[in-house]
Amino acid sequence: MAAATRSLAIEYACRNIRVNAVSPGIIKTPMHAPETHGALAALHPMKRLGEVADVTQAVLYLEDAGFVTGEILHVDGGQVAGA
Repeated sequence: MAAATRSLAIEYACRNIRVNAVSPGIIKTPMHAPETHGALAALHPMKRLGEVADVTQAVLYLEDAGFVTGEILHVDGGQVAGA
């Protein structure tokens, strides 16, 4: 995903088309049973699950950030940074 995001961003930048990605961690959705939330939250350095609103805010930021391209915005409570 990282290589494709950067490659497409470079390829389309001259056309004023931006390419970015949002990489969410474990988000609290009906996909995860409530009884698993504690164990799943422990996998993130922030010790909580992400909310759908966290991902939404990231997407809205990228929509408004007209000079940002080729980026992967990790919305994962610090998981990609390591524990």
